[in-house]
Amino acid sequence: MSDEKKSVVYLPGINGLRAIAAMAVVVSHTSKSLIFFNLNPIIFGTGDNGTPEGFALAGFGVSIFFAISGFLITYLLLLEKENNIISVRKFYVRRILRIWPLYYLYLSICLVVIVIIHESVNLQSLFFYIFYAANIPFTLGIPLLFVGHYWSLGIEEQFYILWPWFMKKVKNHVELLLILIILVLISIKVGVHFFYNGSLLDSGLQLARFQCMMIGALGAILFYRKNKLFLMLADNKLTQAISLLVLFIVAINRFHIFSIIDQEIICVISVFLITGQVNIKNRLIPFENEVFDFLGKISYGIYVIHPLIIFLCYSSFGNLELNSGLKYFLVYLAVFTLTILTASFSYNFFEKRFLRLKKKFTLVNSSGTRHLTELNQP
Repeated sequence: MSDEKKSVVYLPGINGLRAIAAMAVVVSHTSKSLIFFNLNPIIFGTGDNGTPEGFALAGFGVSIFFAISGFLITYLLLLEKENNIISVRKFYVRRILRIWPLYYLYLSICLVVIVIIHESVNLQSLFFYIFYAANIPFTLGIPLLFVGHYWSLGIEEQFYILWPWFMKKVKNHVELLLILIILVLISIKVGVHFFYNGSLLDSGLQLARFQCMMIGALGAILFYRKNKLFLMLADNKLTQAISLLVLFIVAINRFHIFSIIDQEIICVISVFLITGQVNIKNRLIPFENEVFDFLGKISYGIYVIHPLIIFLCYSSFGNLELNSGLKYFLVYLAVFTLTILTASFSYNFFEKRFLRLKKKFTLVNSSGTRHLTELNQP
């Protein structure tokens, strides 16, 4: 496969799922911040511990992101492996060019804002943010202002330090080995939760969802190999209907089966939805339209930028005296609109510069948007 002309792998619906996950996180964090707008933060109800239910969406949104990431990256690595051309070095360069520029730009802006508003910067925490270990200060309860959500980016990048090596070196019984690792990780997580509930180890394992990305990866391997049992289970109208129903229940904050493994269940559901969207024939609702394609394309920016947008909104009109119903509407409208506009600006005028460089290190181009495949762009 030459560098001059690479085929583009078109994966329909992926951007739609990214858009849903991104919007879920924004809704969640906006709901949690309603108190700063002098609004009741329990508009979506509360959980057993009194936490606003809107906040639960963030965790599920991140798990959907993890499943999508594990599926997509593993699928592309499998395509590279067809020609024995998995390059771990190029993989790392691609991750750096996609994630690092906006990560560090936003972190720098937040540090400036923190200084301007006379808040303190915990240098110990900052060290972990600089070296992609934001999950550690988050677990310790000392996250930096406006970047607490970076914990998920830390987990993801830590996972991808090892993952290309796994895909490159393991040649036999990959599915069985992956299932075993997933079960071991879940067992450790459940065991620690029951015997050391509330400990730092318990909190850390709740965040370290390597198994969520592995569930996405397992789905990619089974889909790539056209595993009949997997396709029979995942790609049928009944499974797709149940998966959509679960997604709806998550959206209205009513999803709960067994709290300690709810995130993993959502990842399995996400894999089913990904399979249905990509395989097309049995999907019931296509997540493929111009709006979802646009939001999915800028979803990384939406995820990274939105906390600072929320802060700017409640700093600007948090104390504005309005009818509560109108103010709820204004808050969500302002946060969503400004986040989307800022993320779009970031993507088009900042991130794209690095994505063009990333193309030089790309062996298999992919797209979640049909028209991009026609332009032969990644």
